[in-house]
Amino acid sequence: MHEVLAAVLQVRDGQLQVLLWQRGIEPDAGRWALPGGRLGNSEDVQTSVLRQLAEKVDVREVAHVEQIEVFSAPDRMPQERTVVTAFLGLVPCVADPALPGDTAWHPVTDALQESPRTAFDHGLIVRRARDRLRAKLSYTNLGFALAPPEFTVSSLRELYAVALGHRVSATNLQRVLARRGVLVPTGGTAAPGPSGGRPAALYRFAERGMRITDPFAVLRPPESQHSPEGAVHLADPRAAP
Repeated sequence: MHEVLAAVLQVRDGQLQVLLWQRGIEPDAGRWALPGGRLGNSEDVQTSVLRQLAEKVDVREVAHVEQIEVFSAPDRMPQERTVVTAFLGLVPCVADPALPGDTAWHPVTDALQESPRTAFDHGLIVRRARDRLRAKLSYTNLGFALAPPEFTVSSLRELYAVALGHRVSATNLQRVLARRGVLVPTGGTAAPGPSGGRPAALYRFAERGMRITDPFAVLRPPESQHSPEGAVHLADPRAAP
């Protein structure tokens, strides 16, 4: 049997979260699983995963979807051998899709725990999806799929920090993304906060589709206490050690 599964990720409540549904039947009844299902006879895998997300968990606001890996270990399912094509899906932070009662958002860190919480090998798939997101944020403009249509650099920094799992400097992030031609000023400003001060400029992503912006870049956390706190470090594997 061939099925498709999607690790749908979103930054919610200051955490990177994944969409899971609770299985009601054996095997692994009661555990949390990724949405998806059997590949239809007349479908390709991407058509199938988009259909099933729309039908089963009412997620129609997926800003980006891409195939991450095929999982084909003979024993990955306890009954019939099942090959799965796994996808990464990203939902903007401002979206709040309606979900069935057996479906909920969970922190990615919970889904990665070594426990019976996650069904089958779905925790591994979540890990691969998280790692793919982190890598793509380094060398593409994929931040557009996490961000709202308009944002301040500080709020974008928070999204990147949550997704990457380390501190990020708003100034350095803006410099990096501006150099790549990723951000465009809207000409507007955000409403001032409770403490007042100068209104922050609003930006948007130049494109709402993924493109490679710097194929050798790696966004890394600060390497030592001597690094500026929260700096975005760009490593280039082409450079000599």
